[in-house]
Amino acid sequence: MLSLTLLSRPYCHLCHDMEQALLPVLDEFSVALEVVDVDSDPALENLYGEVIPVLLHEHVELCLTVFDISKVRDYLGNNYGL
Repeated sequence: MLSLTLLSRPYCHLCHDMEQALLPVLDEFSVALEVVDVDSDPALENLYGEVIPVLLHEHVELCLTVFDISKVRDYLGNNYGL
């Protein structure tokens, strides 16, 4: 199953908003979501700092701080035929 990763922080309201906004897309395309606390990994924290939430597929950055549903749908459709 295809999986996206959301780099987040527990106290980040933008992160929670993006996670909620993602739910219909996850259902629509049958995609899993892994939520990772950016503070739990020093390399991620160093790389992204305050630029969160970040939505990734493997090493491809799909969204930075703002959820772009069109971009995510296009990416999934064009790259995975979903």
